[in-house]
Formats: sequence, structure tokens, C-alpha cells
Amino acid sequence: MIKLQTLGSLAEACLVLVLCVAAAIASHAQTFTTLTNFNAGNGASPWAPVIQGTDGNFYGVTQYGGADSGGTVFKITPGGEMSNLYNFDNYDYPFGALVQAADGNFYGTTSEGSNWGTVFKITKKGKLTTLHTFDGTDGTTPYAGLIQASDGNLYGTTYNGGASDTCPYDYGCGTVFKITGKGKLTTLYSFGGTDGEEPFAGLLQAADGNFYGTTSEGGTNGYGTVFKITRKGTLTTLHSFDGTDGEFPSAGLVQATDGNFYGTAAAGGNGNGTVFKITTGGTLTTVYSFEGTNGIGPYGGLIQATDGNFYLTTEFGGIAETFCSFDSCGMIFELTPEGTLTALHSFDGTDGGNPYAALLQSTNGSFYGTTIAGGSNGNGTIFSLSTGLGPFVSTKPASGKLGAKVIILGTSLTGATSVSFNGTAATFKVVSSAEIKTMVPAGATTGMVEVTTPVGTLKSNVAFQVTQ
Repeated sequence: MIKLQTLGSLAEACLVLVLCVAAAIASHAQTFTTLTNFNAGNGASPWAPVIQGTDGNFYGVTQYGGADSGGTVFKITPGGEMSNLYNFDNYDYPFGALVQAADGNFYGTTSEGSNWGTVFKITKKGKLTTLHTFDGTDGTTPYAGLIQASDGNLYGTTYNGGASDTCPYDYGCGTVFKITGKGKLTTLYSFGGTDGEEPFAGLLQAADGNFYGTTSEGGTNGYGTVFKITRKGTLTTLHSFDGTDGEFPSAGLVQATDGNFYGTAAAGGNGNGTVFKITTGGTLTTVYSFEGTNGIGPYGGLIQATDGNFYLTTEFGGIAETFCSFDSCGMIFELTPEGTLTALHSFDGTDGGNPYAALLQSTNGSFYGTTIAGGSNGNGTIFSLSTGLGPFVSTKPASGKLGAKVIILGTSLTGATSVSFNGTAATFKVVSSAEIKTMVPAGATTGMVEVTTPVGTLKSNVAFQVTQ
């Protein structure tokens, strides 16, 4: 499914890995645990990251496997107990991450359902509804997951399709779309090649209310772009990669605490991928360029954790093993905003292989992720990594108007005595140890959400944006 031919020297570099990488593994106090080994029957090849649900469990998809070999939707507890919620038919292939919307249901995409791909809704009990089937003119092959924006609608991208016929094979250059919870889809933009082509990743809604994303190819030099698009569909190309600063940006962006955006390119730089920073005005800086001896192919992008550092995976690099792709199994890293890289874990195949997706930092402080290969059955794994970071709370959504309903996720929330938005007290209801329901209080301003519990005060991992 992935266009490996676009990776240039990536495959070559993987074949000449330096075996001393293991010596670079950091001495951080950490605990790595393989939670689940996929066996094809319960799923195979989870390309997408897991997400944390309001019940404290994790949810995700596998592209292959399941009862009908078309992929699955699964639930897994923090302790590793996994159950399948849904088995897709053959040739559906869900690729992108799920999103849990304000209504409590999960929404996602299949990359090839009914040939062109679909958008679906699934309940916590596994009842699935197809909301939209793409027909080519409105997009094809939605590899990326969706986001729920501050207006309550869902937004996403398709890799191909759309109004333009200037891209190879006349499949179209890809689209940006909006879809309501009832399935009404609106194409906001069709890429034309020079402004970007084949958006592989999903969107980010930034603090300014606009959406930001990447295209994996196209642009001035053909190596991909970073773009901004308004809710009405006005697109601005912020940067066109030239190879030296990155190539094939296959992951989405994160907006860091400094207000800038950070992302990864799977190739380019020194030939093995880059981490970059880009301002809202489009000024791009290369934060780190992988050398090949320490990691290759940061496909999944990065997250900023509660310590202010970024955490990411590379699909290749690390310990050389013949049963992993390109003879290497991939790695997990910590990266400071200044560009200091520290290796945290090198996969050896038995504990998973080739982590493609981004990590998730759970509200318990630990990281969770997936590998598309390796494990006891060779079909991929789900893992956790604890580095000693403490618990926190997060909000769904991350922004909203005064009076808007908000769900707070956390751990050990039972007995909470107060909730505040940037110091302004809010009324609330404790639903469970993992969930609090509240509303943005009158007078609240943008800032951190705090929850006082019997075991201490928990802060949100990012500032809640109060919108107009």
C-alpha cells in the first residue's frame, strides 16, 4: 500500500546499518512492555496509532487480518487485554487512526472500502455505520484518520481523487474534506500538483482556528509541502520541500508549546529523514537529520510530551535482524526542541518490528504504540514504554467556546474536588475514574485545565483554547 519507490536512498541505507547502534541506547529509567501480539485472526499490521477513549481503554485499527481479512477495529485495556469490536470485509483496509467525537462514538476511514474508500462511525459496542463512500470525484483512498474540529464537524484528507486531473494516472491529486456526523461530505479543496499532491496524513486544527497539514509529494520541487487551509477552503502553501530539508512528509504536524509546528519527513536530509520546525508564516528549520546509523524513516511523526520534549519512532534502524523489513526493526527516540536526540528503545523483532505510527502519551504518563511486524506471530504488536513521566489530564476537544461541553480524560479522577480552566472554576460531574464531564465556564480564557483529586492536582498536557 505504501509507495516505497518514493523513498530514494532509504532502502539502501537500511541495508548498511551500523551494528553499534545499541550502544547509543539511553540510560533513562524506563520500562518497555509488549502488551499484545497480533495473530492475524485478531488483526495484523496496525499502521495507525492507538487513541485513548473516555473509558480509559485504548482503541485502534489493523489494516489486515480479522475474521474476514479486511482489517479490524479493536479495544485494548492498559493491562493488555484485547478484544475485537469489528471485522471488516476483504479489501476494506482501515489505515488511519480513529477519533472519538463528542458524541462518544468513534469515527474513521477505510482506504479501499467499495474500491474508493469510506468514512465510518462505530459505537463502543461495535455497531458500524458507513457514513460516506467516495466516488473518485470527491476523493479516493483516505489513508489518514479524521479530526473533530471546534465547529463539531469532522475533517480529513484523501490521498488521491478530486477535481484535478493533472496528477499521474488521472486519479487526481487528493483532497481536503469536511463531513458531518450524519455523513454529509463537502470537498473543501482539490490539490493540483504544484500546490501539493497526495496528502498522506491528516489535519491539525491550530490555535488560530485554521487547519495545517502536509502533502507527501508535489509542490515546487515535487518532494511534498506544508500547507494551511481555512474552514472555507482557502489554501496557502507554506513550504515546498527540496530534498535537502526533507522529502516525503508522510505524517501530520503538531503545534508545540512555543506556537510553532513540528513534523517529520520520511526521507531527504541526509537521505534517511528529517525532523523540522515551521512557523505559521512558513519559515522552515531542520531540527534533526537522521544519519542512518541511528534511525531511518520517521514515518509516523512526533508528539510533544508533558516534559516538553518530542517523542517519535523510526520504522527502520537499530538492531539488525533478518526477519524485519530491510533487516532492521526500528527504534523509539526522545528529541529536545533544540535537536538533541536520545535513543530509548531498539526493537529486536521478538518485541515488535518496524513501528510505523506515532506514539500516544496516555494520561497515566506512559507511551503506547504499535508495530506493523514482529512479535511472537510476525503480525505486529502493541507496546507501552514508561520513562517516569507522571500523570496528567487531557480534554476532548482541545478547544471550545464559553459554555461548550468538554470531556476530561485522566486516571484516578474519582473524588475530584475542583476543575478549573486557566484558573476559572467550572462545574463538573465525575463519570468514572477516567472521565469527567464539564463545560467551559463563563470568564474562562485560554490556558491549562487543572483537576484537583485526592492524590494531587493534575494539569492538562496542552493549553485549552477558548474560542469566540
